[in-house]
Amino acid sequence: MFNSTFVLSFAILLSFPLLFLLAPTILPPRRPLQISLPDELDDLALFRRAALAESGISDDHPSPKIAFLFLTNTNVHFAPLWELFFNNTDKSLYKIYIHADPSWKIEPPGGIFSGRFIAAKKTTRATPSLISAARRLIATALLDDPLNAYFALVSQHCIPLHSFKFMYNSLFLKPKSLPYLSFIEISSDRPLLWERYVARGETIMLPEVPFDRFKMGSQFFVLTRRHALVVVRDRRLWRKFKFPCRRLQSCYPEEHYFPTLLSMEDSQGCTHCTLTRVNWTGSVDGHPHTYRPEEISARLIHILRGSNSSCWFMFARKFSPDCLPLLMDVAKDVILKD
Repeated sequence: MFNSTFVLSFAILLSFPLLFLLAPTILPPRRPLQISLPDELDDLALFRRAALAESGISDDHPSPKIAFLFLTNTNVHFAPLWELFFNNTDKSLYKIYIHADPSWKIEPPGGIFSGRFIAAKKTTRATPSLISAARRLIATALLDDPLNAYFALVSQHCIPLHSFKFMYNSLFLKPKSLPYLSFIEISSDRPLLWERYVARGETIMLPEVPFDRFKMGSQFFVLTRRHALVVVRDRRLWRKFKFPCRRLQSCYPEEHYFPTLLSMEDSQGCTHCTLTRVNWTGSVDGHPHTYRPEEISARLIHILRGSNSSCWFMFARKFSPDCLPLLMDVAKDVILKD
């Protein structure tokens, strides 16, 4: 006969698979990152100051700027590629701002990125903290320079697909009779949109955001100064989107807040398309395809540049850090050659 100690140990060992199986139903759900009251008050003070910034510059001003807003929680892996992108560019035509999650140890990339880090707070994927971080970047850029006319949000996994000159001319060279437009994806026909809408509860978004006004789009965009001010002045929709989700698997507020807000405020002033190319083929856990070194080639860059029938893509993601050497190899003759 087996002794009691052996039987008990064996029973405990057998219980482990059962515990893992039942854990999601018997343990409390993972709590998403909450926006603390001190952080909320800090942001509100910043947004109030930014809301008083000048609304725009005259169309005949010789040097409107693009504000490049880097949102990251790791090192800026492709800093050398961005250095080439900005190389020999008049510094009066752009500004750089970096929001780096302070809970991660990030090595300052130096060069053109020196001194460009803003006051940042912790961010977590699929939480309102990413909305706050993007708004923080926009507000800082609004306050910093009245000549910032476009605000381009990118991540550490993004790369440029064209030269700075090509991008700048594409944004600013237009007939004076036409207004500047924001390049932000706004869609209302995506799968699982209802599940995203009710992720906080079926009635939480009402009455401010009825389901037919709820939109979806890429979290990366290029906004006009006019729309940047709309973002920092908003209080009404933020009160809804900052609610924590009950269904975490359906919670991606950063993909809904900006498209919904700008669709409600000025749909005609937006192109409804993004300038950032993403490959969702074979996505895993809500992450897009990540390009690896063996996929990098001149042909890939030309494919990624292609038109989406409304806009030419200026950026692409998502690339693994070890792609950098191969991207540098094709930078001068492909990426930066127009």
